[in-house]
Amino acid sequence: MSDPTDTPEEFDAREGLSREDEVLRARRQSLERLRAAGIEPFAVDFQQDTHAADIHAAFPDGVLANEEGSDRRASVAGRVVLARRHGKLTFLVIRDRTGDLQLFCEQATLGDGYALLDEIDLGDIIGAAGTVVRTRRGEVSLRADSVTMLTKALRPLPEKWHGLKDPDLQQRRRYLHLIADEAPRRAFLARAAVLKTIRAELDAVGYLEFEGPMLQTVAGGANARPFTTFHHVLDQEMKLRISLELFLKRMLVGGVERVFELGRNFRNEGIDRDHNPEFTMLEAYRAYGDYDTMVTLTQDLIVACARAVAPIMGRDPESLVLPFREHQIDLTLPFRRITILGSVSEATGEVITLERPGLREIAERFGVAHEDAWGPGKIIQELFEKLVEGTIVEPTFVCDFPREVSPLARPHRSQPGLTEHFDLVIGGLELVTAFSELTDPDEQRAKFEDQQRAKAAGDEEAHPLDEDFLRALEHGMPPTGGMGMGIDRLLMLLTDAPSLRDLIMFPSQRPEQPAD
Repeated sequence: MSDPTDTPEEFDAREGLSREDEVLRARRQSLERLRAAGIEPFAVDFQQDTHAADIHAAFPDGVLANEEGSDRRASVAGRVVLARRHGKLTFLVIRDRTGDLQLFCEQATLGDGYALLDEIDLGDIIGAAGTVVRTRRGEVSLRADSVTMLTKALRPLPEKWHGLKDPDLQQRRRYLHLIADEAPRRAFLARAAVLKTIRAELDAVGYLEFEGPMLQTVAGGANARPFTTFHHVLDQEMKLRISLELFLKRMLVGGVERVFELGRNFRNEGIDRDHNPEFTMLEAYRAYGDYDTMVTLTQDLIVACARAVAPIMGRDPESLVLPFREHQIDLTLPFRRITILGSVSEATGEVITLERPGLREIAERFGVAHEDAWGPGKIIQELFEKLVEGTIVEPTFVCDFPREVSPLARPHRSQPGLTEHFDLVIGGLELVTAFSELTDPDEQRAKFEDQQRAKAAGDEEAHPLDEDFLRALEHGMPPTGGMGMGIDRLLMLLTDAPSLRDLIMFPSQRPEQPAD
């Protein structure tokens, strides 16, 4: 038996309990009391007929006077995030997917049901029914005439329930972060809006959605290191896809003239604010188009997505100016166009061409690392990425990349050694890559063979040779424009998020270290 003079901390210390243990024990005891009283603490369902935001929208300032009631009945449900108890009067704030709503709970109204409120803790999920009122302090509330326990939370919300402050915990326990913080909820809503908008925009111009295989015997479509696994039934090594491209092109061979996929790619590479091994891509292909066709499609999609996300972020959807990393990005069309050779020439003060001798010396002068296996095209690309890309703020199509770094793009129709390939860069981020697609199977084989030589010379990310894809091209693929857009990076731009990991709900992480 405890000494009545003990503080809670002294009692817990003598009993060998931490404060967390004590809270968990108290929650379990509440669970047992509920069941002893015949109340199931994990309900099967609840007839919710409205949300917090709907009630607030229906009763703006001026509709009800303070301490005035209405005849509007509502049934709501949500997680308890605040409780204030004043004897025979209790105020609870519940949070649903649209926002917060105060419950006005009086013993005179609830009768015997008022006793249930003693067992309600922060974090519990409850339902309530009643009428809408405005309290003496002017808060639109629901005067509850019934309260129902829906889910008893056996663990509490973070002590400071308004937000987890540790970024690592925010990502590991995103479910708590979502409960407590507006930012991840906005990110989730923005992603949903972008995916919905892209599908609607593409559907409106005749594109059909396709789902390609994620497990592949040859992971092609990009220069990247794949994740590898083993299929025991088929008795073969398989890889998680690194790109959506090659199976979409097989669909073009099969006669599907406009096709797209929104899906996950997996690349066994590093993690930083702009890269994650698992990420979402859009790829879209249009027969009888080229990379100029993709310029138009890309611009239209980005502007439509910006307008869709603006209200979620509290911006005017009519304005195409948005903040990003201390810049104000203007998405007004058309976006400007430059060439990779011209931009690198400007950055180095040298005339840069594929035939230019001394490219390695130029790279060394600017501190740009390079490898012996690289040809001039790869060195130029590296100069661009290190000296130019991060300086591009306004939306810019960087066009006409060297053949060496574009193994799936068509040779440029007027510039030997280059390809019809553009990257869209905004705010220093590469968001989109697009090509006039290569349809000549012999040229494609030659490019794949170039990649195999690069791989033999030590390039671990060189593109593999895909015989089945070459066979498909030999059956004939129409002239095609294709584009790939990084959805996570687009969201980073549209929400001004500091890192991709703020936009991916459950990013890959190292194992959590046990507490000391």
